[in-house]
Amino acid sequence: MTTAAVQTKDGVSFGPFHLVANERLLTKAGAPVELGARALDLLVVLISAPNEVVSKKDLLSRVWPDVVVEEGSLRFHIASLRKALGDGQDGARYITTLPGRGYCFVASVSRTGGGSDDAPVAAHFPHANLPTRLGRMVGRDDDVLKLSARLNASRFVTVVGAGGVGKTTVAIAVGHHLVDAFSGAVLFVDLGMLGDPGLVTTAMASMLGLSVQSNDATPNLIAYLRDKRILLILDTCEHVVDVVASLAASIIDAAPQVHILATSREALRVESEQIYRLDALAYPPDEPGLTAAMVQAFPATQLFVERAVASGARLDISDAEALLVASICRKLDGVALAIELAARRVESHGLQQTAALLDQRLTLLWLGSRTAPPRQKTLQATLDWSFGLLTELERVVLRRLAVFVGHFTLDAVLEVVTSATLDRATVLGAMDSLVAKSIVATRPIGAMVRYRLLDTTRAYVLDIRIDEAEAADVAVRHAAYYRRWLEQTGIEWPNLATGEERTPHFAAINNVRAALDWCFGTNGNTDIGIGLAVAAAPVFLAMSLLPECHRWSERAIFALDDAALGGLDEMHLQAALGVSLMFTRGGRGAARIALERSFAIAGERGDALDQVHLLGPLNMFHLRTGNFTAALQFARSCSAIAATLEDPVAIALAHAILGISLHLRGDLAEARTELEAALDRGPRSQRTTTIYLGFEGKILARAILARNLWLQGHPDQAMACARQAVEEAAAMDHSLTLAIALVWAISVFLWTGDVRSAEAYIDRLIARAETHSMAPYLLVGRGFRSEVAIRRGDAAAGVEGLRSSLQKLHAAPYELLSTELNLSLAGGLAAIGQVDEAIALIDESLGQVETNGNRLYLPELLRKKASLLLQLPESNRNEARACLMQALELSRSQGARAWELRSAIDMAALMTGTGEIDSARALLQPVFAQFVEGVGTADLKAAEQLLATPR
Repeated sequence: MTTAAVQTKDGVSFGPFHLVANERLLTKAGAPVELGARALDLLVVLISAPNEVVSKKDLLSRVWPDVVVEEGSLRFHIASLRKALGDGQDGARYITTLPGRGYCFVASVSRTGGGSDDAPVAAHFPHANLPTRLGRMVGRDDDVLKLSARLNASRFVTVVGAGGVGKTTVAIAVGHHLVDAFSGAVLFVDLGMLGDPGLVTTAMASMLGLSVQSNDATPNLIAYLRDKRILLILDTCEHVVDVVASLAASIIDAAPQVHILATSREALRVESEQIYRLDALAYPPDEPGLTAAMVQAFPATQLFVERAVASGARLDISDAEALLVASICRKLDGVALAIELAARRVESHGLQQTAALLDQRLTLLWLGSRTAPPRQKTLQATLDWSFGLLTELERVVLRRLAVFVGHFTLDAVLEVVTSATLDRATVLGAMDSLVAKSIVATRPIGAMVRYRLLDTTRAYVLDIRIDEAEAADVAVRHAAYYRRWLEQTGIEWPNLATGEERTPHFAAINNVRAALDWCFGTNGNTDIGIGLAVAAAPVFLAMSLLPECHRWSERAIFALDDAALGGLDEMHLQAALGVSLMFTRGGRGAARIALERSFAIAGERGDALDQVHLLGPLNMFHLRTGNFTAALQFARSCSAIAATLEDPVAIALAHAILGISLHLRGDLAEARTELEAALDRGPRSQRTTTIYLGFEGKILARAILARNLWLQGHPDQAMACARQAVEEAAAMDHSLTLAIALVWAISVFLWTGDVRSAEAYIDRLIARAETHSMAPYLLVGRGFRSEVAIRRGDAAAGVEGLRSSLQKLHAAPYELLSTELNLSLAGGLAAIGQVDEAIALIDESLGQVETNGNRLYLPELLRKKASLLLQLPESNRNEARACLMQALELSRSQGARAWELRSAIDMAALMTGTGEIDSARALLQPVFAQFVEGVGTADLKAAEQLLATPR
């Protein structure tokens, strides 16, 4: 019978089975297996693509090419195939069902015959013993090609890498890649099985069938190899490195056709040796927005998924699950052995629990394949093997290095690891050796080489007990070093514009966190911890790590003794605590108390610059809590003090906060002067406001200037300015600054009627606020989203969303945008017929504006009230007209042409409805004529349409 299934000429083996497809023969331990024709066809198709999902549609079309068959028949024959194979019995796994996707052949497959990947046994070299290569090797194709080329060119290459990284797997794959070039003459020597270095030469000679009749088999071995073309793969050389190095050098010199591929955790260091460092598998970065497709493009995650499926797990990777897989692979540093061991746990524990177990503690004792060498059955065994190869001095240095988290510099090593009993020269020598033995990994970051212990290695080393006094001494030096580092580099943080510039700083901040944990832990040193927290606070603010700034500032304040209270350390800590609380939890009393305490200390112990730094946050606090009058007073005080200083950052800050305060009071001309002064290109300073205000003040100034421009009648300039503010904030990659820019930019696009741009910015705001725990900005973003819903016709959902957001913002409290959101809510209420409630809300807002001082919104509130009055069943046109006239007068006094145009449009429409067409035109035309840009914006289009009304 002819079938559409793939027909292979070679035999295929899996478990105890052997399949010869072209003979349609399946045997088990040599005995034929009875199997139906369709079931056999299915097996051929599935086994032709091991570890790959074959869809049901594909199976049906290939096994039943000319017949319409229902899925029930497919399930029946798959069940028959599973039964014949004993799938699921005694732990055997061959075929896995992936619901909704298809079937996958998950057993390890090896091919035999003329076209196989296994090494052909040459007639003149009967000793060929190259192990079967993996059915599918993940992420190493480039390594195999590069190694093959280098081996052909230089004859002697050593693959160097950490334990479990996959050196043996790659070496075997290279052997298969070159097997034809050597006519099958490939000898694989597993030196990991030898405990005595003296047996290396003897073992190799015996594998070649040579008679060994003396203690030194080297001459016989060399004589045999002298005229042979052979590829020798010397696997796992590190524990017998001296003997192997001498032997390999002798063979390369004496046997010109012999090529040697060695694997070792350290180089052999002999002449003519080429080093090929095998890195771990690439894994996804820890970044937001990763999707399943993006995650599965990395070889580490591909390996994890394949091995999990092969072990019987059912994985249908969603975006959420992909993030878990990425996290696991990062935790395991892309080490192939560690990934395979973890993947085997998914079938029994599930993906979530496997990730949780790794987060709690790297499980070094998880079992791997039964056929693996003893040193690779568990991570513990692999690391025991590596640790056993170290000298006592190297072990001491390694144990001290475990204090570091992530990457660290050589300068840090010399400061932290060196002690009275371990001088710098000794430490340098030990570091060189640990790097050479692949125990310590290296990576160039910026202009310097960074070092690190893989997480698996660090977990292993931390389990080795050392003297408590020694451990404490190392921890003290570690914390003290990173305190000095913060004090020296903290000023640089806000000016690091690119990822390349930030990478070394982000690597070091992990050590700051670890040092803080120790300092404030059970046996820590709180004195060092306080200083470290003071140095870390501005860096946490500059990085938008607000919850961490809050946590460590608060811990340090509680640890202050009586002598330290009221000092500069407390001043800095209280300021950092107040700012971080303000931006993460809104304007609660704790934030105000911290900021006021810090300002009081600045008045007693600080200088003028300290006071400016604190007046900025105090101004922001009162703006956010809705006390705009008090905020303006703080802004004016800040401006007065900054004027006495020659500090460009302080001066820019003073202009920015005074500008926003004047803007919200409705003094638009004066506000614009201050905002433009804040953006003026003065002398460049290394500092920015992020180190004490928590965000970049110039970005805020530009975002507020965008609103100011719209209100003054320049809509095109306003939108360009708003976009520029967002772009500059995004370029900083500072989350709080970006959130602030987005908030104010959104209002500009909502005012101009560009709902599509507003929606895009709203989505960005919500995503960033959720990721960085900025609750007030999240609520504002949801409020804006509800306003868009109202504009798009879903008023009921919009009203519900706005009510919820406003309720939570009031509770925070965060009142900076309450009036603006109330205007949106009033419009939504009117749209669902609750006009009376809408009017009551506007009246309440009018009262609050008069009390709080944000008079900017008065004209728009009055205009909105007039619009609502006209919607009542018994509308009061006279009251509505009075509201509109008052709105016109107020907008003109503010210089708010945008508010004036809206009020004029509504008044002209009212007058037109009562037959006063000429008067309406006379009112609207001069207001409309003031605008020389923005013809496509919503309000100008409405005015133009009204002016076109026939007389």
